[in-house]
Amino acid sequence: MRVATNSLLARRHWGTIVEAGLALAAASAATRLLPFKRYIRLGARPLDRAGSTTEHETSRIMDALGRRAPFRAVCLQRGLALQWMLRRRGIDAILHYGVQMPREAKKITAHVWVSVDGRVLLGAPQHEQYTEVARYPGSV
Repeated sequence: MRVATNSLLARRHWGTIVEAGLALAAASAATRLLPFKRYIRLGARPLDRAGSTTEHETSRIMDALGRRAPFRAVCLQRGLALQWMLRRRGIDAILHYGVQMPREAKKITAHVWVSVDGRVLLGAPQHEQYTEVARYPGSV
């Protein structure tokens, strides 16, 4: 992929890319250093002002950065960072936490996804294989 042809690397996205990188690094550190109840509240912050980047563009940027980050940035860290960024822009992003217990593996796996107005922006389509057990803000 050439940098010049990637629409997410357009000059108008540079600020969002930097913010996403910082938010992703902070989410990665928070999930390693803080108890669950503390770090899960970071993303469920009150809504702020509206921003210029759409939630779809922001989620694509977060997903792309998460795949290339030099630190742990799986669905939990990506979801926390995206939720924080969207809520900071006045968008009511919900972080969903789901679990799955495959019959053969006998091992519970977890997945996080982010939705806005019922549309999943991050963590799809895998989220369909998981049973939601919590959402932030608010509970199931």
